[in-house]
Amino acid sequence: MGKQDEFLKRLLATFKVEAEEHLQAISSGLFELEKAPDAARQAQIIETVFREAHSLKGAARSVDLAEVEAICQALESVLAASKRLDLAWSPALSELLHQAVKGLEGLLSSSAPEKPRMRELIQALEQAAKGGKPATQREERDRQPPENATEGRLLAEERPALAETVRIPAARLDALLLQVEELIAAKLSARQRVLELGDAKTACAAWRKEWARVGPQVRIRQPSPAGNGAGDPPAGEAEKLLEFVEWTSSHLGSLESRLAALAASAGLEARSLATRVDALLEDVKRVLMLPFSTLLEPLPRYVRELAREQGKDIELVVQGGELEIDRRILEEMKDPFLHLVRNCVDHGIERPEERERRNKPPRGRVTIAASPRNGDKVEILLADDGAGIDVAGLRAAALKLGTITPEEVGKLSDQEALSLMLRSGVSTSPLITSVSGRGLGLAIVQEKVERLGGRLSFETHPGAGTSFRMVLPLTLATFRGVLVRAGEQLLILPTASVERAVRVGKEVIKTVENRETLALDGQPVSLVRLAVVLELPERGVNAGAPDTVHVVVLAFGGRRIAFAVDEVLGEQEVLAKSLGRQLSRVRNVSGATVLGTGKVVPILNVPDLMKSAVRASGAAARPPAVPAEGEKTRRRSVLVVEDSITARTLLKSILETAGYEVRTAVDGVDGFTQLRSSAFDLVVSDVDMPRMSGFDLTARIRGDRKLAELPVVLVTALESREDRERGMDVGANAYLVKSSFDQSNLVEVIQRLI
Repeated sequence: MGKQDEFLKRLLATFKVEAEEHLQAISSGLFELEKAPDAARQAQIIETVFREAHSLKGAARSVDLAEVEAICQALESVLAASKRLDLAWSPALSELLHQAVKGLEGLLSSSAPEKPRMRELIQALEQAAKGGKPATQREERDRQPPENATEGRLLAEERPALAETVRIPAARLDALLLQVEELIAAKLSARQRVLELGDAKTACAAWRKEWARVGPQVRIRQPSPAGNGAGDPPAGEAEKLLEFVEWTSSHLGSLESRLAALAASAGLEARSLATRVDALLEDVKRVLMLPFSTLLEPLPRYVRELAREQGKDIELVVQGGELEIDRRILEEMKDPFLHLVRNCVDHGIERPEERERRNKPPRGRVTIAASPRNGDKVEILLADDGAGIDVAGLRAAALKLGTITPEEVGKLSDQEALSLMLRSGVSTSPLITSVSGRGLGLAIVQEKVERLGGRLSFETHPGAGTSFRMVLPLTLATFRGVLVRAGEQLLILPTASVERAVRVGKEVIKTVENRETLALDGQPVSLVRLAVVLELPERGVNAGAPDTVHVVVLAFGGRRIAFAVDEVLGEQEVLAKSLGRQLSRVRNVSGATVLGTGKVVPILNVPDLMKSAVRASGAAARPPAVPAEGEKTRRRSVLVVEDSITARTLLKSILETAGYEVRTAVDGVDGFTQLRSSAFDLVVSDVDMPRMSGFDLTARIRGDRKLAELPVVLVTALESREDRERGMDVGANAYLVKSSFDQSNLVEVIQRLI
C-alpha cells in the first residue's frame, strides 16, 4: 500500500506540471482571441485551445480527477460549438472561459474552489454551448473534420515534437552548469602553467645569451700551470672548470629546447582545453535558455484583472516573445518586470473618460517588445500611451521625503529630475495601496538590471506616455573581472560595473571641499583610494610611477566614483565562489575566486563599495572632532522605548555590544518621564505602544524646549509610506522597518546622528 501511495503521489505531481502547461496554452489562446483576429486565425486558435482542453481532460481522467474532467468536458462543448460556428465569440463568452480556466487552476492548487461554484460554472458552460443556432447535419459534417483525420493530424504534427522533448528538473540543469563552470578553474590553471613554462624557457635563453657573450673571454684567458699567484686555480683545474661550464651551457641549451617543446605542447593542449570548456559551457547555457514569452505568461491576466479593478480598458501588445534568454535572467527579472507593468497600468494609463477628454482612444495600450542587440544582448522595451510622468510631482515627492534639498532640486533639469524616481521611497502616487505608492519598485528594478550586467533607461512625454528600455545579456556570461592591486592585496572588480580603467597625471587631481576629484569627459568625478575604503595598509600609491595614478571608474545606480589603485593587472575570467554560511554577509565583499596561480582573491561587492566610498569621502571631508575634556571616557547613552520585552532585550543587546550605555522604557509615557529626569544622547522607539505611541512621544520631544534637538530613531513594524511620512512630520530623524531590520543599519544610523 505504501508503494502504491508513493506512485500515486508521483503521478499527481507529474499531472500537475502537465496541467499547468495545458492551462497556460488555453489562457494564452483566449487572450489572443480577444484581439479579434481574422476568421482563419480565429479558427486556428480555437482548434488549438480545443485540443489543449481535450488533452487536459484525458490526463485528468487517468488520475481520477472527476471535477477537472467535468469542467474540461464542458469547456470542450463550448469550443466545439465555436468551431461549428454555432456560437459567436463575444466578451461575455471570453469572460466565462477565463473563469473556467481560473476554476481549473483553483482545483489544481491547495485552495480549491467550493463545489457549488464548480457546479454553477459547469452549468454556465453547458448552457453557453447550447445557446447558439444549431447547424444542419450536413453543415456539421462539412465543418467538423472526421475524428480520425483530427487524430491523424495530431499524430503527424505534435507527437514528433513531443518525442524530441525531455523533461528535466531545472535544479539538475543548474547543478550541471555549476560542474561545467568548475572546468574554468582547470582552464585558467592550464594557461598559468603555459606562462610559467614560458618564463622558465626565457630564463634559460637569457643565461645562454649571457654565456655566449662572456664565454670567449674566459677561453682566451690561459692561466699558468701553477697559477698566477693571485688566487687563480692551476691550469688543470681551470680547464676542468671551463669544461664543466661548457657542459652546463650545452645541457642548458638542451633543457631550453625541451622546455620550448613542452611549452608549445602545453600551449596547444591549453588552447584545446579552453575551446572545449568554452563550447561545453555555451551549450549548457543554451539548454538553460527559454523563450522570452515564458516571462510574460502571467501578464495578460494580471493586466486584465488590474485594469478591471481600476475601471480601465487596456490592451497588452507583445512582440519578440520567441527570443530566447537565459532562464536565470528571466527568473531574476520576474518581479522587476511585474512592477514596471504595474506602474504602466496604475500610474500611466488613464481611465477611458479621461482619455476621451484628451482626444485619445478610450482603450489604453501597454507594449512589450524584445529585440536582439549587438549579438549577445537583448533590449526589452516596455511602454504605455498614458499620461507620462509628472516631473513636478517627482520634485515635490523627493523634497517631502528629504532625499534632496530645495537648492539641489532647483539646479536639476527635467531630464535629471526624472532620475529621482529611481531613489528609494520617492513616489508620485498620492495613496499607498497594495499595488503601488511605496516608492521602492523602480529602485529595485534598476538594481536588479545592473546586477545582471544590464542597463536601464527611460523617457517620458507628457500626455503621450512613458517607455522603459532594459538592455540585458542574453545569457549570464562567465563572470569576468578586472584584477587590481591595492597595497599588498590583490582584488577583483566585476567588469560589468567597470566603466573604464585609466592612468591619470597627479596634476589633474583637484581637491574640492577637502575631497579629491578629477575630471572625466568634462564631468567631475569623486576620487577615493581603494585601500583607504577597504581599510587596507597602503604601500604607497604608484611608487614606480610617482607622477601618475592608476584609476578604475565604477558606475552603479546612476553614480560614478573613481578608485585609485596601485596597479591594474588586467581583465580575466573568474570562477566566483560564495563565502559560505559562516561569512554570508561581509561588507564590500561578494565572494572569492582562485587565480591560476592558486592564490585566493576577494571579489568586491560594487554596491557596498560605492556606499563605503561615500562614507569614506564624507569622513575625509569633515575635520576630526576633538572631544571636550571629560568626554573622552564618557559613553554615549541611548534610551530604548519598546513595549515588547523580546524586542527591548534585543535592541539593548545590540546597542550595548556597539559600545553604548543603554536604558529602557516600557512605553512612551515611561520613556518621556525618564527623558525629563535623565540626560540621553539619542532615543530609539517603537511606534505602536500602549498609553503613548512612538509618534506621540516624538511630538512631545520636539515640543519640549530642552529636548527639541534630541535625535529620535523609530524602529517599527509599520512600513507604509503614510506611517513613514507621519514619522517625518512629527520630527523623527530616522524610520527603520522591522521587517527589513538589519542591526548594522541601526548602529550606522545612530553613529551618524550622534
